[in-house]
Amino acid sequence: MAEITYDIIVRGNNLRLRDGFLAMSNVTLVKTGRGYLLFDTAGYISRLGLITALRERNIARDDIKMVFLSHLHFDHCHNIDLFPKAKVFVSRTEWSYAKSPHHEDIFMPWGIHEMLERYDLEILDGDGVIDPGVSFFPAPGHTPGSFAVRLDTKERGCVVIAGDAIKYAKEVIMQCGDNVYDTVASSTASIKRILEMADRIIPGHFPELIKQPNGQFGWNEGAAFDLIVR
Repeated sequence: MAEITYDIIVRGNNLRLRDGFLAMSNVTLVKTGRGYLLFDTAGYISRLGLITALRERNIARDDIKMVFLSHLHFDHCHNIDLFPKAKVFVSRTEWSYAKSPHHEDIFMPWGIHEMLERYDLEILDGDGVIDPGVSFFPAPGHTPGSFAVRLDTKERGCVVIAGDAIKYAKEVIMQCGDNVYDTVASSTASIKRILEMADRIIPGHFPELIKQPNGQFGWNEGAAFDLIVR
């Protein structure tokens, strides 16, 4: 089995305005036996940062063989067009949900189905394996079709890339999601499932969470948010 490694190449945050969001989502690059997999592609606010991060690692966009979309909100999938040759994974439930989202869910981008239909698209149902050491599972709550990815790594144990099933540390502490467009019960169940299996968690909008000796999760560093006035 190839050694599974990962790198958070776009750093997310959970900043918001009184009536809006500044939040950016994490983008995680995973090296698998099948090549590079990108978990989420973030929104347009992260577009240049994503391109720069790949360039700094000497990775061409065509080197990304797979893109896993945790769900179809704009801040997690908008830059999919940068990777036209990638196989794209998305859940069947999310595919259907995005056509008729919850009446309060205003975050589905127009034209996402037409965009994704141009791809080598793999529609997911339930738990499954992408490559040895890289698996996926449903993590509903934020949306009904949200999915997460599990990495079984040598040095860091079980790493769960949670997407917005766990957006930030508050949801781990409270074991209940914010901005739930499915049900509170499904959100809580997804969070508990992730907490039970993970040694590390990569949330949707927060630094990596690491299990401490007391069994609780904490983080080692904050998320920088550099503003430049021009």
